[in-house]
Amino acid sequence: MLSRIFIQNFALIDKLEIDLKKGLQVITGETGAGKSIILGALRLIMGERADVKSFAKSDVKSIVETEFQISENFKDFFEEKDLDFETQTIIRREISSGGKSRAFINDVPVTLDVLKELSSRLIDIHSQFETSDLFTEQFQFGILDGLAKNKSLLSDYQKHYIGYQTTKREIEQLRSALAENNKESDYKNFLLAELEEMQLDDLDFEEIQNQLNTQENAGQISEYLSEILSKLNQEDFGIVSGLFEVKNKIAKLSELSSEYQDLSERLETSYLELKDINIEIENKAESLEMDPELLQALLTTVNRLNSLFLKHQVNDIDGLLAIREELSASQNSLETIENQIEEKEKNLKLIEKELQTFSQKLSENRKKFSGNLENQAKEIFSKLGLEKAILKLDLTDSSAYNLHGKNNIQILFQANSGFPLKPIQSAVSGGERSRVMLAIKKIMAENNDLPTLILDEIDTGVSGRIAEEMGKLMQEMAQDLQLIVITHLAQVAAKGNENYKVVKFDENAVTKTTIVKLSNDEKLNEIAQLISGSKITEAAISQAKELIG
Repeated sequence: MLSRIFIQNFALIDKLEIDLKKGLQVITGETGAGKSIILGALRLIMGERADVKSFAKSDVKSIVETEFQISENFKDFFEEKDLDFETQTIIRREISSGGKSRAFINDVPVTLDVLKELSSRLIDIHSQFETSDLFTEQFQFGILDGLAKNKSLLSDYQKHYIGYQTTKREIEQLRSALAENNKESDYKNFLLAELEEMQLDDLDFEEIQNQLNTQENAGQISEYLSEILSKLNQEDFGIVSGLFEVKNKIAKLSELSSEYQDLSERLETSYLELKDINIEIENKAESLEMDPELLQALLTTVNRLNSLFLKHQVNDIDGLLAIREELSASQNSLETIENQIEEKEKNLKLIEKELQTFSQKLSENRKKFSGNLENQAKEIFSKLGLEKAILKLDLTDSSAYNLHGKNNIQILFQANSGFPLKPIQSAVSGGERSRVMLAIKKIMAENNDLPTLILDEIDTGVSGRIAEEMGKLMQEMAQDLQLIVITHLAQVAAKGNENYKVVKFDENAVTKTTIVKLSNDEKLNEIAQLISGSKITEAAISQAKELIG
């Protein structure tokens, strides 16, 4: 329930604050007094855009603040949005002079999307000739599901439907990824096979290059080794034999004088090292063998490795090993994706089975209660001067699941006998719109948890008995919800549990608008004025008393 409205610096409103009650709240006022301004301010709470040009004072921010009494049913919403839950919830919108907008729920800053989501569940503003909602499937299903008491069942269905849609999207994304990977799969398989064939784990590129260099230069290496051995082992002038003689002579000198002991030891060491070198060179010379097949194999290996380095843009075998691991993982991921698709498709079938159960029950309930809607609408239409009008629901099975089940819905309307039923958007005339919508809202008020409902001059264009019936309908509706009605009809105003008047006045040569709550006497005078005009007559007072009852 909307319990308080505070407005500051909005159009002709300097500052306005009013408390509202349960039941039928009626707002009256002369044309141009500013009733639409108050509605415009409330639409800011609904998340609509603000026009800073409408601010009376350009240097003062505009504030619209509302207070709602809400039930525990809203706790989940507040927890989901990380907001403080209060049974007396305050929603505030502030617009700076520069046009910057800020929104708050219980003093916590929120986005406009969050503001819209909450306010749409708390307040419904229906302006004159505003019947576009009536033409939407969502609205039409809402009417029927309210009658069929499908709220809980529909909630369960929609949870599964969202999961169903999410799973379908995930499967499509996985299939797309699989198809994309499959496009490159053959080439990746080729690259992986090429790398695996090289047996990279057993290769030492540096050693292979050394072996290749040896094979390619075997002739020159053999020649150099022969020359070295010749120098080392020449009979008369060989380095080894010469060093042997020098070593022996120094050894004899060390026996004569200890001064040569160190030299003798160093020459001994050098001689042994040179002798060992000589033996190793002899071994290498003996083992050196030019092998054309080995040379070709080494050349092939090095060329293939260099080609792979260039292809994969790496510099060593470690880089190729990393590429091989990536390719192997990529191939494994294909199997993973296929397994994921298989699991999700199994899950999809389970969800679809649940959807079928829920949608079938929804459809059965809707068909069972569709006649109730038609009968209730006919009864209300007759009171509103539409005695020949017929409203019928065309409920058909859908080929696919949608947010509302596995049905399609269309409201058909016929205003006069002898004419075919047509979709309501093309069948209802301008003069019938407000009465048809009021009838629908009346039915919904009895069967749905509607938020605070504001009807803005929905009774325009009617008078006499029909106006009286409209007032009674609104009075009945207000037993199930808080109904705020803006009207020019005395018959409607007389039914108000609380009455308010929007007035325009001048203050310091500035026109301003405000709203005042009417006492019982003021309510009587206001209704009499609606009957007789600016001059209130005794007859109008008497008629007003009769209307109030």
